[in-house]
Amino acid sequence: MRLDILFRLLFILYCVEAGLFLVMAPWSPVWDRNVLQIPLTALRTLALHPAARGAVSGFGLVHLVWGAHDLDALLALRRPRAQT
Repeated sequence: MRLDILFRLLFILYCVEAGLFLVMAPWSPVWDRNVLQIPLTALRTLALHPAARGAVSGFGLVHLVWGAHDLDALLALRRPRAQT
């Protein structure tokens, strides 16, 4: 049981870290510098397009929502149940 909780916490931590990175990275100057090193012009143009950046950020939001959902499920297991 404790190992299951540990794995859940590690997955939640992964989701939060990856989500924050994916939300913020496409809009940072580091993204521009790294993308400019891509030798294929078409791929470089696609990676710099705002829609592609938005898609990466959207994928990051999915990670954040997934992590929040798992955290809520983990906390629900720890809450005392109301008697009806």
